[in-house]
Amino acid sequence: MSFPFGAKFLPLKRGIYQDLMAAHPDVFQKDSLKAALGFHTRSTRYLQCVADGNKRHDLQGLAGEEVAPEHVYLSLLELFRRRVIHNNKSRTKLDLRPIFRKQLMAAFKASGLSRQDYQLRVQNSDEEATKLLIESLDEYEAKAAKQTALKQAFVKFDSGGDKATEFAQMYGLDLAEVKSLLQKE
Repeated sequence: MSFPFGAKFLPLKRGIYQDLMAAHPDVFQKDSLKAALGFHTRSTRYLQCVADGNKRHDLQGLAGEEVAPEHVYLSLLELFRRRVIHNNKSRTKLDLRPIFRKQLMAAFKASGLSRQDYQLRVQNSDEEATKLLIESLDEYEAKAAKQTALKQAFVKFDSGGDKATEFAQMYGLDLAEVKSLLQKE
């Protein structure tokens, strides 16, 4: 028997328990299989592959449906909580919130949902997590607005030569940031 469990973790399709029981009814005991799947799906490596937004896979290792945005969010949140606990035990304390906010912004962008729809799907009762989510979405929208404004201003700017360099110098902007923003279409 070979299943998509092991060296390279992959998100499992929903209903994998039933698939395993149907494929091998005499091999697995129900309670043992539930415990094993629970252990596997709560592991840090499994949560990371879900947080990365990889597609779900069946028993043959074939990719299926996308991981739902709320599952990506909950995996990111659990990984953040674990890192905070680990960080608190460490000698060097790091502020992990900026990293988490960056991950949340990437997850939001990858979801393709509107802000309102995303917030509805990922809402939870953790006030700190909700606060970080709102901060992340605010930051994402501010960056998107800045990028749009920069592109609109750049289109109106016409000087010939190296436009990006001259534009950055004229407005006191970082050249690398200008080039990066202009390349994102």
